[in-house]
Amino acid sequence: MSADSSEKSSEEVKSDGVPGRRDYSHAWRALRNRNFRLFFGGQSISLIGTWMTRIATAWLVYRLTKSALLLGTVSFVGQIPTFLLAPFAGVLVDRLDRRQVLVCTQTLAMVQSLALAWLTLSHRITIHDVLALSAFQGLINAFDMPGRQSFMVQMVEDRGDLSNAIAINSSMVNLARLIGPSLAGLVIAATNEGWCFFIDGLSYIAVIFSLLLMRVHVPDVKRAAASMVEQLHEGWQYVSTFVPVRNILLLFALVSLMGMPYMVLMPVFAAQVLHGGPHTLGFLMGAAGVGALISALSLVLRKSVRGLLKMLPIAASMFGAGLVCFGMSRVLWLSLGLMVVVGFGMMQGLTASNTIIQTLVDEQMRGRVMSYYTAAFVGMAPFGSLLAGTLAHWIGAPRTVMVTGTCCILGAAWFWSRRREIRDEIRPIYIQLGIVPAPPEVVEERAGN
Repeated sequence: MSADSSEKSSEEVKSDGVPGRRDYSHAWRALRNRNFRLFFGGQSISLIGTWMTRIATAWLVYRLTKSALLLGTVSFVGQIPTFLLAPFAGVLVDRLDRRQVLVCTQTLAMVQSLALAWLTLSHRITIHDVLALSAFQGLINAFDMPGRQSFMVQMVEDRGDLSNAIAINSSMVNLARLIGPSLAGLVIAATNEGWCFFIDGLSYIAVIFSLLLMRVHVPDVKRAAASMVEQLHEGWQYVSTFVPVRNILLLFALVSLMGMPYMVLMPVFAAQVLHGGPHTLGFLMGAAGVGALISALSLVLRKSVRGLLKMLPIAASMFGAGLVCFGMSRVLWLSLGLMVVVGFGMMQGLTASNTIIQTLVDEQMRGRVMSYYTAAFVGMAPFGSLLAGTLAHWIGAPRTVMVTGTCCILGAAWFWSRRREIRDEIRPIYIQLGIVPAPPEVVEERAGN
């Protein structure tokens, strides 16, 4: 046997001892942690209800008002509290027991969904009720999202499993995003939006129960010597002066402002552009969920955070290009295919940026940094929703997504031009964490010491 064939044979025999079979056990390594398994089970159920509520809310607003502007307004009202309060929430998350924070936010979210269900099923719902309850949900999310992101590191005992946990969490979100909108379309077509809200309300029981069953080591909460204002300033200084985090958040904020609000206009595309109904809306959102799920699974298979930095501008470009082409399409099958591209680009950027930031950030600053991540992701979206609704009112939904998609492509080009500077600052941290090998001169210096 030749040397080449011998080498090939040895590569094909993996750790399971079966020739030719690749070992993908590393793809689910975060599930070795009991707490993360509980979280995965509870969230998998709850997120399906969450996506049902998102679709049902959008269709309810459009059914009540037939207005793209009000679609944008409802989204703005539901997300602006997160933008305003997320930095303060980040300080509190760093001070409090993160699990208790999540139990409180999930309980309040359940109350919000059940209130929507009661008003809709009793035929008392008005656009003002939707606006008020959307604002209440935004207030909840301001504390829930940084708490959830910061709690991730407490659910996995091995820091090396953190990137895998984030990728699995994204897969879970997008599997729910695939099932939830399609199920919502069927429920709305058969009954009305109220049953979607009711199912969502009940689904919160699963995640609350899973949180209560966890055995989490809670570090002693030290009374902060600094005031909340001083801690807010510390968080801002850390985010604004740390080049990798600052630039990633700037790109993410731009994509969230210009690109993410495409979802607000989906009822307009389903009804006016593609001449369909709630089932068409479910298909469009489901197609985006397919693309996002494919993206999340591709990240689950990764063994390390290495190489994710270059994916950020590539993902933003895919996202923007998909939106531009989607705005040109008038055929359902083509629009569904483009939604797959849009969903893939969106989730690739979202998960990659989350993984890089969570890897780089200091533990004592985690809550505050993730609150700015929340502000960039959710907090910019209300302005984008209002902008998208206004533009759609004046120039139409198709031209609107073409304009916003172009802005995402330009943002990707800017980030690519800064990639070398960002990489130079990230590399020493990766070396310290053992993610990348140290250069020979550093190894020699350590050996000498």
